[in-house]
Parts: sequence; structure tokens; C-alpha cells
Amino acid sequence: MLARRAQSGLVTVAVLAAVLWAVQIINVLTGFALVRWVGIEPRRFEGLDGVIFAPLLHADFGHLLSNTLPLLVLGFLVLLEGAKRFAIALSTSWLTSGVGVWIFGGGITIGASGLVFGLFAYLLVRGFYNRSWKQLALAAVLFLMYGSVLWGILPRFGTNISWQAHLFGAVGGVLAALIMKKRPVPSRRPTANSPWPN
Repeated sequence: MLARRAQSGLVTVAVLAAVLWAVQIINVLTGFALVRWVGIEPRRFEGLDGVIFAPLLHADFGHLLSNTLPLLVLGFLVLLEGAKRFAIALSTSWLTSGVGVWIFGGGITIGASGLVFGLFAYLLVRGFYNRSWKQLALAAVLFLMYGSVLWGILPRFGTNISWQAHLFGAVGGVLAALIMKKRPVPSRRPTANSPWPN
């Protein structure tokens, strides 16, 4: 079962990465027109479509590469739980990051870093909700490896880095972990008609 999930997970993140790179090539060939058309424009009605499309766009190939590598690793780790959980974690981070940027952002915003922060936050906190020592151990390893990126949720003025995308992406990841919190299985008590515990 785990081997099958790992295999399908590798395929899924590879397809996601391929889509990002294909969009970037189109973006470059059109003179970055896609950024102007579907980037998130904060507090402008015509910029709302960027909530959906902005994570697919990047300023340059360096920007894309910096998001692709962690997206592959973190996405694969989430996919080991199953496609449904990955879809919920990704979509929640995607939507929360985009809406947060649209409300609080300072300029046209693009990039998948909100998704990276969302998946990272999801992997960090899910163990607390699920009370799983394995998930907590993985979270500790991830924190040691990538924990410094969390500084990216703090306001940074005078740069073109969207801390809003990072912050609200992380909020989306925490929200996804809460949504998918595993409920304890209630114990069944024997009844008069069923004297033996199940």
C-alpha cells in the first residue's frame, strides 16, 4: 500500500512540477504577459482570478526552481498519506494564501511559495492533532532541515517577497491539518442483545 502511494506520489508531484515549468516557458515566450493578466492584484476585483492562477506563475527560472524543489519533497511526503489528504492540504493552502494576499498584499503577486509554506506547516502540525509520534518525529526532522524558512512569514519591507503569501499559506496548512484531524474511534459497549464486546 505504501509502495503504491509512493509511486503515485512521485508521478503526481512530477506532473505538478511539469505544469509549473510549462507555464513558465509560456510566460517567458509571451513576455511575461501572464503575470499582468492573472497575477494577484490586491483589493482589485479584476485581480481575483490571480487567487487561482498566481501560484502557477514565477518571475524567472530561479524563482521557479526555488519553489519546485521543496514542493516536490513536501508534496511527496503529504501524498504518502493519500491523494485525498494531499488535495485538501494543497487546495486549502492555495485558497487561503491567495485570498490573504488579495486582501493584505502590497502589489502584483505570483509564485508557489504559499503552497510550499502551506504543505510545510501541514506536515509540522498534523502530528499534534493526530497524536502520532511518527508524524511528530518527521515534523522534527523537517523543522531541523527547513525550519529557518519560517522567518518568511514575518513582514519584509523594501523587498518583492510576499510575506503575506507565506503567512497565509502556512495558515492554510494548519487549517488543513485541523480539518483532517483524525477522530478517535469510540469504544463500543456491550448491550443486552450483544453481550460480547466487539
